[in-house]
Amino acid sequence: MEELKKRVGCTLSTDIHSTRSMVLIDTIQRLGISHQFEDELELILDRNPSAAQGDEDDLFSTALRFRLLRQRGYNVDTDVFHKFMDRKGHFKESLSKDLSGLLSLHEASYLGVRDEEVLSQAMGFSEEHLRKSMLHLQPVRATEVNLAFEFPRQRRMVRSEARSYIGKYAQESGRISDVLQLATLDFNLVQSQLRIEIAVLRSWWTELGLAEKLSFARDRPLECFLWTVGLFPEPRFSQCRIDVAKTIAILLVIDDVYDIHGSLDELVLFTDAVHRSWGVEAMEDLPEYMKICYMALYNTTNEIGYRVLKEHGGCIIPELRKTVPLWVDLCEGFLVEARWFNGGVVPELEEYLGNGVTTAGTYMALVHAFYLIGSGINKQSSEVVNSYPKLFTSAGRILRLWDDLGTAKAEQERGDVASSIDCYMKEGDGASEAEARLHVRSLIHSAWLDLNGEALAATSLPRSTVDAAVNLARAAQAMYQHGDDSRLPSVDRHIHPLLMDPIPQDWHISEESYCNAYSFYT
Repeated sequence: MEELKKRVGCTLSTDIHSTRSMVLIDTIQRLGISHQFEDELELILDRNPSAAQGDEDDLFSTALRFRLLRQRGYNVDTDVFHKFMDRKGHFKESLSKDLSGLLSLHEASYLGVRDEEVLSQAMGFSEEHLRKSMLHLQPVRATEVNLAFEFPRQRRMVRSEARSYIGKYAQESGRISDVLQLATLDFNLVQSQLRIEIAVLRSWWTELGLAEKLSFARDRPLECFLWTVGLFPEPRFSQCRIDVAKTIAILLVIDDVYDIHGSLDELVLFTDAVHRSWGVEAMEDLPEYMKICYMALYNTTNEIGYRVLKEHGGCIIPELRKTVPLWVDLCEGFLVEARWFNGGVVPELEEYLGNGVTTAGTYMALVHAFYLIGSGINKQSSEVVNSYPKLFTSAGRILRLWDDLGTAKAEQERGDVASSIDCYMKEGDGASEAEARLHVRSLIHSAWLDLNGEALAATSLPRSTVDAAVNLARAAQAMYQHGDDSRLPSVDRHIHPLLMDPIPQDWHISEESYCNAYSFYT
């Protein structure tokens, strides 16, 4: 593997200002092996901080370079696209036949932020002409274009894209054999590591015994782990995946207490216990089943802190104690929803979303991630994280809205509060469910504009934290894309290819099977 990595690194370092170099960077990222070349990628992109640089200035090259730089955190100006626009400020009609350029422009447009009219135009212009071309495209190309509409690259979960793109790349005439071999080997090695982590998580979950003691609670350790693979795809975040998966698993149980089992009086008691103290004395007045939940939460948080203390030295527990207010906010948010449900209240949409970002577990996951990864922790970054920055809130809105699109019917049947769909139907002067769902999708797009902007502006936060926020939004669509179900709807289609089934080293697929290779997304 090291020899393969060395050869690919040499190829990557050749002619770094060329479009070919940018294409290779894009390929490496899509194949999920960018973690193998962090230094090389940083060096190349640092030397190309403007999308206007490079040896070619066609639409494909300019849009590709723009997208790669923005994804890396460079706030590249959209004026690089002015040369493709006419005097009226519209994209030139002569570009309508440039399929590769249009597709590259369309993907770049999803890196836009609020009030970027050029990228808004780029999205509309490219989609219009790509759709017109669909009737004349070969199946493989048509699949690629359709996917760009429904699931653009900026919004794809990293490991899902790697698994899918390895199959496509194997069929490309311009593929580099060393790159393909390295990607396949890397995917399988990381997958083996993930299976070890799953075994650790399952052992902890079994020993915890919540599924046996609380029959009403969700028993989903594997699904919880899949979320953390979405948030932290790089192999170096192994322990972070395990710890955050534990946190999510307990969060789901507490959510079930509030949604389907506890009486309103009991929920008030539990919320007060979490708010009042961080210790076993706080649970004295709780019903027995709530004591079990409280002790699971208390012990797991301290277990994580003790492990980090042993492994890294320095007392991390005071830092992790800063996550206790997260549980207070979460339980208070759950209590608000319980009161809405018990009172038959359908709140205003923005009121619902403000609370729903918290109860979706957004801040819980991302603040834990910041402290568990451990890089870039200082007074300034801690203050930013603990104040729930807009970066987190934007990702959380996307999570909450996709959650509602995917599980609203099932959640209401089991006793959950009205969703954003219901809130909009109430506000929207008789809007139908279909109209409400379209509106929710438009809110998701708006939230992505905010998330992109915050990711570019978040200079006081470590890149790992910014990436986790963006990855949370990506995982939300991957998990909830495929309809209403009592389970996480898209979990089953991810578990085996991502976590269980290795890729054969001599894998070759037909054109027909390639058209189904993106089954994660369709």
